[in-house]
Amino acid sequence: MKHIIQVSIFKGDKYFVAECLDLSLVTQGKTLDELAKNLEEAITLHLEGENLAELGLAEQPSVLANFELTPQLHAAA
Repeated sequence: MKHIIQVSIFKGDKYFVAECLDLSLVTQGKTLDELAKNLEEAITLHLEGENLAELGLAEQPSVLANFELTPQLHAAA
């Protein structure tokens, strides 16, 4: 049983995007706060009425989000 639902977050052209690696789920938000709210709602709705054991999930799974950053490296002069 998995106790953690893994999510990958990255910055798209206009929005922050969260892609759930353990569920077939993607959501977005203009800010990270909006994204977190949308992600929580999307996961809740996705799992509503589902048998978590059949999905390989523990009864109260938590969400672990990884945020992808692309550093702006500048060449040394």
